[in-house]
Parts: sequence; C-alpha cells; structure tokens
Amino acid sequence: MAKRVLITDDALFMRVTLKNILTKGGYEIAGEASNGLESVELYKQTKPDLVTMDITMPEMDGITALKEIKKADPQANVIMCTAMGQKSMVMEAVAAGARDFIVKPFQPEKVLEAVQKIIG
Repeated sequence: MAKRVLITDDALFMRVTLKNILTKGGYEIAGEASNGLESVELYKQTKPDLVTMDITMPEMDGITALKEIKKADPQANVIMCTAMGQKSMVMEAVAAGARDFIVKPFQPEKVLEAVQKIIG
C-alpha cells in the first residue's frame, strides 16, 4: 500500500507542484491544507504517514502547526518547506520535532529523497 502524505501550503501552486512530485514518486495524497489550522485538523482525521509543512502561512504558521501535530501524535513525521533565507525558522522547526526540510523552489529529486529517507 502506498504511503500517505498530507500537503500543507498556503499557495495552491506549491501544493499542486508537491502533489505531482509525490504521486509520480508512488505516494498517495492523504489531503491538502492551505494553512496550519486545516493541517492540524486534517492530520487528526487522515493520520498520514508524513506531512509536508510550509513555514509561513496565514491563520497558523507551520511551526505552530508542527507543535500541535506533535502534541496530538509524538510519532508524526513532518518535513518543513522553506524559502531560501529562513534558516532560523528551520532551526526552530527542527528543534520542535521536524524530521527534515526541503527548500523552495522544489526540486523533485530532493523532495523524494527527503520523503524516502523518512517513510521509505
């Protein structure tokens, strides 16, 4: 059975890009969220194997959402998605339990490498 991934990004274009990369890589999309609040709710409903989480989003940022998901499920696998130059936020996310991070603009091989490293 395909591993399931929840995609979280406020930009539709980024969600579509990730969805295409992941489905071509053999992963199933458990859901898509456009902000941290949606992501936390969808995580609880769908229990995906992995979450890709944008750092900067409206309503609830990625680091807060990461902490909420980790509270609900300490075993949750979350990869942060970051623009160049957000190093301090990436460090904060890793400290909060993120397993890895990928940099925008997404390079398919880097995305799949990060996901495979964590969930196979």
